[in-house]
Amino acid sequence: MELRLWLRLLSCSRLIENDIRRHLNAEFDFSLPRFDILAQLDRADAGLVLGEVSKRLMVSAGNITSLVEGLVKSGHITRTTSSGDRRAQVIRLTDKGRREFRRMAKVHGDWIARYFEHLSQKDIDKLMDLLASLKDSTRETILARQQP
Repeated sequence: MELRLWLRLLSCSRLIENDIRRHLNAEFDFSLPRFDILAQLDRADAGLVLGEVSKRLMVSAGNITSLVEGLVKSGHITRTTSSGDRRAQVIRLTDKGRREFRRMAKVHGDWIARYFEHLSQKDIDKLMDLLASLKDSTRETILARQQP
């Protein structure tokens, strides 16, 4: 039963993610990974070290590097050497990057709302509670497995 539940969750996630990818590409000529980087930077006025971005997005630093290069070239972000650690690079949104991200984020929010428009508020609240319980259970399981 748990495997069926996991597959159902994964299926829903992939359906939504693939549709968002398609919309971002069609409407903004932008990829989801690039959007995700801008989303992280929009919350960090001082910028973020590349390693922190890869950690937050749960991808390798190598994956982030080529995306960052493209975003620098397109004028969405800047990249500078960290004053505290010359090996670390800090990336920040440019005014253009922030403006374009917020425009995309507004439309993105509308897309997300549509995925849930056929659910009642009661069902949404119930789903939120159930997913919170699943998250707690998952964290407990992971912590228990990490114990010696």
